[in-house]
Amino acid sequence: MARALGGAAVVVLALVGCAAQSESPTGINDPYEKTNRQMHAFNKGVDEALFKARPGQPRTVDNGFVRSVSNVGSNLGLPGKVVNSLLQGRPEPAVKNTFRFLINSTIGLGGVFDPAGSSFSLPETDTDFGETLAVWGVREGAYVELPVFGPSTERDAVGTVVDIAMNPVGQVLKGADAAAASTARVAGKVADRKIHGDIVESILYDSADSYAQARLLYLQNRRYQLSGQEYNDAQAWDPYADPYQQQQ
Repeated sequence: MARALGGAAVVVLALVGCAAQSESPTGINDPYEKTNRQMHAFNKGVDEALFKARPGQPRTVDNGFVRSVSNVGSNLGLPGKVVNSLLQGRPEPAVKNTFRFLINSTIGLGGVFDPAGSSFSLPETDTDFGETLAVWGVREGAYVELPVFGPSTERDAVGTVVDIAMNPVGQVLKGADAAAASTARVAGKVADRKIHGDIVESILYDSADSYAQARLLYLQNRRYQLSGQEYNDAQAWDPYADPYQQQQ
């Protein structure tokens, strides 16, 4: 754990500087657009090959099985959210997410079900290291599109690397258990893609310029999510907001 945190700290020190150089908090700062568009084309090709609904198939799949897979993936992400809430100086969401994790990991059979939300009124409070950096005053930086992960910013790209490096589940579990947990988290992301399939596919395949559309929606919604951290801490934001859902 200490080695992972030390490595994460090195990543932050090495990469955050570029995110703090320039800021366009209400516009689009995309100096890497040419490279980003190439990466977007790659990501779109992967999505089309693996996930795009075929003719006659529904774009959105939200049945009990898919929802359970999504629940397991989300549950395994909770310990990292607890750590980030503590790093942000916010013990209340850390405590709530801790109880949510304990309840769903036991009564909810490893997160397959969500009794914490349905019976104990403990919804997930979403957060990540990108938000932690925002709380610490690190600026958004330029827009970037990451391989597989998709739309991001320089700050959020650093956050993604650190979240992976310091994931408590990965530090506690070893060997086959760690591999199973990682597989479950990936499966959860795939399930999330199917649950939000109509939204994602309307952007990727129905837009005249899917890159520009995805970039605009990501920046608008991410800035809305983080508005309390960067602009007005009293402003509420929806922890469940999908990166595209706000625009519907």
